[in-house]
Amino acid sequence: MASIVELREVENLLSQKNKGRIVLTGGCFDILHVGHVRFLSEAKKLGDTLVVLLESDENVKKLKGKNRPVFFQKERAEMLSALRSVDLIVLLPMMESDGDYSKLVMKIRPDIIVLTERDPLFEKKKEQAKKVGGELKVISLTETYSTSKLGGILGVD
Repeated sequence: MASIVELREVENLLSQKNKGRIVLTGGCFDILHVGHVRFLSEAKKLGDTLVVLLESDENVKKLKGKNRPVFFQKERAEMLSALRSVDLIVLLPMMESDGDYSKLVMKIRPDIIVLTERDPLFEKKKEQAKKVGGELKVISLTETYSTSKLGGILGVD
């Protein structure tokens, strides 16, 4: 099972061990589905250690709507930790600005930042990858799966 850590622990944990090529991604992962599993599996193939930045409950509500998250952050982390592809999950507090994310990426110093082709923060992540001397890799989405669409079906918008 993957390690689940608080933000303040991540830098020490990554510096203590040789983690090889670090792959970084992030998200809400509120209603975990096969599209997430496939995305994370593909991300893991790009390196040795897959680090997932897991959004706070407050940020999921802000991004997804008043009825979200369906699962609390620690529950979402527990589900992600059961996936073979995930090595480390970082429980994010409410991040106030893009600068907070950039500082965190600078601490982690990933070799690769992974995102989907429709990621609204594509340009910011591209800039972050450049700052740490890493690569930006795009993984295609599984078209039939979307947490937002599933949420509508389940009545959780």
